[in-house]
Amino acid sequence: MDHHDEYTQNDLLRKLQELGYDPRFQEYYKSCIPFHTYPAPGLLIAIGMVDYAFELLGAKPGEKLYAVCETQKCAPDPLQVIAHCTIGNHRLTVVPVGRFAFTINRPSETDSAEGIRLYIDPVKLHAWPTLEKWFANSPEFSKKTMTKALLDEILAAKRSIISVQKVRIPVTQKKKWNTAICKTCGEPVPEYLIEGDHCAACGSLRYYELI
Repeated sequence: MDHHDEYTQNDLLRKLQELGYDPRFQEYYKSCIPFHTYPAPGLLIAIGMVDYAFELLGAKPGEKLYAVCETQKCAPDPLQVIAHCTIGNHRLTVVPVGRFAFTINRPSETDSAEGIRLYIDPVKLHAWPTLEKWFANSPEFSKKTMTKALLDEILAAKRSIISVQKVRIPVTQKKKWNTAICKTCGEPVPEYLIEGDHCAACGSLRYYELI
């Protein structure tokens, strides 16, 4: 990419100030961009979505929340940094269906929880031609010459490209489990992850060969 058509993190922070974004939102940029390693367009969009989700839920920083993200691209990172929903704490699930969307909800002691789903609405993208081309992965979009224009539209669009749905999400409560030993690799795994007499890593999810 031509670096002359990129914005630095400081450039973006200045633009946020010019556009009247509040200091809290600017802090989200400061924390999310280094975590992601660069200001990807999808990351910037997702930061706005998480901020909007907090407002809709009336949630406060540090509150325990759960999220299901429908893409592996960019959107999981602001959920981890801002909402502290991570794979490791079991509060983030990634369902790689390819939609730039996520649901977010509070904990529930029942078998379901009410939450909200936020997604990028393709109809609302019509007002933002560069963003629409990028989002559609159109050959008309050029990374070399249109990146700054794309980020300008993302910042100017704010929440206008996001739609919201109220949803009900199934909740699986924590259950006790026993350990089983895989007969192929000899390593311990949760019993419920055994496939026949071996673990998934020796079966359907095998991803390496020993050297």
